[in-house]
Amino acid sequence: MKRSFLLLAVVALLSQAFALPFDDSRKHSFITQLAPVPDRNSLGVDLCPTCIQFTDQAIDILLNIILNSGVVGTCGEICNAVATKTGSKALGEVCVLLCDIVGIDEFVKLLQQADLDPIYFCELLKTCPINDNGDAKITTFTVTPSSGPQGQFRIDFGYTSANGTGTGEIVLEVQTVDGIPVESGFIHELANPGNYSSSFSLKAEPDPSCDPTQEPCEQWIPGDYGVKIAICNGECGSKHPHSAIYDEGMTNFTITG
Repeated sequence: MKRSFLLLAVVALLSQAFALPFDDSRKHSFITQLAPVPDRNSLGVDLCPTCIQFTDQAIDILLNIILNSGVVGTCGEICNAVATKTGSKALGEVCVLLCDIVGIDEFVKLLQQADLDPIYFCELLKTCPINDNGDAKITTFTVTPSSGPQGQFRIDFGYTSANGTGTGEIVLEVQTVDGIPVESGFIHELANPGNYSSSFSLKAEPDPSCDPTQEPCEQWIPGDYGVKIAICNGECGSKHPHSAIYDEGMTNFTITG
């Protein structure tokens, strides 16, 4: 499935139902404000989130270039095409950096093998480390206030890992009263065993910039809202190797008016 990754943050997709495991029926929604997991050790994988961000933005373009041209000459040529089509010189430069790691032939092969999964592609490229023996158990998951008017709600969660975690993502889903999908999350890099925590700030009020003729606009009407969180190895819901849901948790909050 296609995700829209930010550097250290993910704007992901939402399934309106809370069926397990995550399914492929998700749709883009708005961005919530995220706070990254604090005190995570730096394990020398700085290129990993950059690779994931680039791949998410450029993989469709790259595959179209490959499909339409048939024969791709050099890393410079294909990456110049990316820069031209996106209007981003920076994307072109990152493309060259990643492509030069393996060479153009292997770069193209891995793009096709990844099947629109940015995390898996970056693992194949060896810019993101793999830990298939990882684990995570959610220990806390709360919303504050548990009941209140439209506005800011703080979502806190913590988890513990006995064996560390692989490169993956943490995804937050909100089941809204009117059924409009809302989801957000962030990339988590390889982590050592230990205890971790994070906070999300959910702006539960209508977005004045949302155009209902272009996309559904969540109104945050009074009622009960379910919240689900998942921490995953690889992309949540991916069927590729090095992908699994470590753990999931659920909680709720109420908008009173």
